[in-house]
Amino acid sequence: MKHIYLNLKRFDISPAHGGVNRLAPTAQWGAAIVRRTQDALAAYAPEAVEFVMYLPEAHLLPAAAARRAGSPVQLGAQGCHWADTAVGGNFGAFTSLRTANAVAELGGESVLIGHCEERAAKAAILAEAGVTDPAAVNRLLNREIKAAQAAGLTVLYCIGEKSEEQADYEAVLGAQLDTGLDGVDKSRVVIAYEPIWSIGPGKTPADRPYIEKIARFVKAHTGGIDVVYGGGLKADNAAMLASIPEIDGGLIALTRFSGEIGFYPDEYLAIIDTYLNQEA
Repeated sequence: MKHIYLNLKRFDISPAHGGVNRLAPTAQWGAAIVRRTQDALAAYAPEAVEFVMYLPEAHLLPAAAARRAGSPVQLGAQGCHWADTAVGGNFGAFTSLRTANAVAELGGESVLIGHCEERAAKAAILAEAGVTDPAAVNRLLNREIKAAQAAGLTVLYCIGEKSEEQADYEAVLGAQLDTGLDGVDKSRVVIAYEPIWSIGPGKTPADRPYIEKIARFVKAHTGGIDVVYGGGLKADNAAMLASIPEIDGGLIALTRFSGEIGFYPDEYLAIIDTYLNQEA
């Protein structure tokens, strides 16, 4: 099966406040994306490809309500806390935190865990406490994966190396995989590979040989867990990524990188069409 993921980050904020949302009023944004994509996505065989959209938590309820019967769109949150409510235990003392049970009850089916932006934020907080051991971040993410799975959610687990770690990528990625996936149900996890060193304006994108090398390493290291490209499935790399047998899909975020930068549903659908038709 192929996996097409969409990380909508905080693309709900309007240009008036420095954001890129030109699609709909903020309160209607998540629902608008579902309504403008679900019919086209329904044309693809559900046994061949899945579509998951990761939204900010406030948009889960309206997005779930916008799904028609039989909609191919799965919804998810951009992370979850490592502890949760439990019968006879904590009944909800999680101020400011997003628990996996909350995600499930709001209509989510999946969680994005370990994105490079989340890893950087966790590392910065730990550094304030004097903790610089990179394994600490992986341990926290492992607890988040376990919490997500306990709530019945699937997980997209992101891994990646920085520019200074490229020469030692096997050790870096291996540690992220070994610690992050320790004791979890690997059948309910997909790996997203993010080449952190190549993401962002002015940086050279990872090429096909490098992506192939990493995907093969991840599959060999994990016993064959599906791997998607997390460095951005875009119009200009969709055909290339589709031609790599070891890559099982991709993670889309922005669809337009110049002019009125942002996420646009029609462009999202065009990227998917290019990827899946090329792959076929």
